[in-house]
Amino acid sequence: MKKKLIALSLAVVLVLALAACTGGTEPTQQPGASNTPKTETVKLKVAASATPHAEILAQVKDELAEQGIDLVVTEYGDYVIPNTAVEDGDEDVNYFQHQPYLDQFNAENNTHLVSVAAIHYEPLGIYPGKTAALADLPDGALIGVPNDATNEARALQLLEAQGLIKVREGAGLNATPNDIVDNPRNLKFKELEAAMLPNVTTEMDLAVINGNYALQAGFSSAKDALALEDAQSEAAQTFANVIVVKEGNENNEAVKALVKALQSDKVKDYINSTYEGNVQPIF
Repeated sequence: MKKKLIALSLAVVLVLALAACTGGTEPTQQPGASNTPKTETVKLKVAASATPHAEILAQVKDELAEQGIDLVVTEYGDYVIPNTAVEDGDEDVNYFQHQPYLDQFNAENNTHLVSVAAIHYEPLGIYPGKTAALADLPDGALIGVPNDATNEARALQLLEAQGLIKVREGAGLNATPNDIVDNPRNLKFKELEAAMLPNVTTEMDLAVINGNYALQAGFSSAKDALALEDAQSEAAQTFANVIVVKEGNENNEAVKALVKALQSDKVKDYINSTYEGNVQPIF
């Protein structure tokens, strides 16, 4: 009996010694389980206009997910809340505006927003109405142009690029019809709200229409426009749509990953194949 007790005691001591050597608190790994710690998912909240901005963002969602970034896109129908939401921290990024609008918004609202990348522009195009080709434009032809200052100047620049008029040097993006210094065909101009122009093309010889309104009206810049703003033009470079963050977040890793994904051949091909020239990449 005494020998059995001694043997039992030795067995207990041996078990305890083995447990101590193996660190008995170490959990047992299940078959097939990985020792690699999971990367925490980062949520990146983006405010965007529905078309084309949110559609373009959707093209990079899966790619960012593979990098541990959950891209959450909220669509907005106005041009104010997307900026105030980023300023207030309710959204991390927005994508809907061009630099001149951003600059004006900051000045008027004391916000601190900065652009980190240009993605696309929506070119103005010259579309046929009563006249089917620029070469057939009659003397005294009526041309429809946007009535807001910025887009009217862009329209005049585009007409000048086709040799139809000449604008006073230095007028730039502040030009109005009063700045036309040479008008060999005696063109007349009808100033209308930009959104209305696609609806009245049959009432005038030509109309200069914004890319987004042409898209909404079912026009194809590639097939229907007689001329388009060039990607290297002052207007295209100035009015490119940008990715915007609050100042100080320019080097956020998730934001940098978003920009890299958007400025890719995949997105460039998507824009070119989807929007038929109404939206064009500018990277």
